[in-house]
Amino acid sequence: MVNFSSVYGPVKSWRYGRSLGIDPIGAISTCSFTCAYCQLGDIQYRTRQRYEFITTETIAADLQQSDFASADVVTISGSGEPTLALNLGNIAIAVKNLIAKPLIVLTNGTLLGDASVRSDLQLFDEVSVKLDGVSAQQIERINHPNFSFDWQEFWQGILYFRQNYAGLLSVQTMFLSSWTREEKKTYTDLMVALRPNHIYLNVPTRPKPIERSLQGRENSKSDCPSHQLHCLDRDWLKNFAQEIEDRTEIAVNIGG
Repeated sequence: MVNFSSVYGPVKSWRYGRSLGIDPIGAISTCSFTCAYCQLGDIQYRTRQRYEFITTETIAADLQQSDFASADVVTISGSGEPTLALNLGNIAIAVKNLIAKPLIVLTNGTLLGDASVRSDLQLFDEVSVKLDGVSAQQIERINHPNFSFDWQEFWQGILYFRQNYAGLLSVQTMFLSSWTREEKKTYTDLMVALRPNHIYLNVPTRPKPIERSLQGRENSKSDCPSHQLHCLDRDWLKNFAQEIEDRTEIAVNIGG
């Protein structure tokens, strides 16, 4: 990759307004999932092992050169699963020392069973957890874990994190097809148990790049060859959002 920077944007986010992105992973996309809809394209390195990919000092230097003043929030996401960054806690501290903006991290939740990850995430104002299915079969079909996925272990990690986290917790769910009545009921049951502060529902709106695309982290259309994904009917999404709100009284937004 040419001219890689660990800080990008601000970009327009339907959830958070103008979001300044911080990428703690680097030019080589690295994740524990290989989601069917991933805007990064094909994940290049697949792992659940934590590393320091980019030094905290490099991120702080890139941040000082960025247009952070015009951002509403700072979001740590980027080129894969951010909790894989071993220095995530130090990055959070450095950002807060430099910028007085809400600090958010987007995670797929696969490392929430790790006490060191949960400790790092305590430093964030909001943690947004991906939950694209309510069973191992759904997660494997949509998110393609690169490890032996255990649904109960995954869910217990999210629940345990929630019990000990004082910040805002949101859940983000992407739909590639309609769910059965049983799956929808299970999802609302899980939300009742978890009690997130907010739920975000969405469908893929852009083609998935076939190869690695750095543009994907900025919510912009990739120049790479891509696959067009089927887009679920938005009326179904709106109806499900209303069902969730009616039962849980949790605020639900859907992507525009």
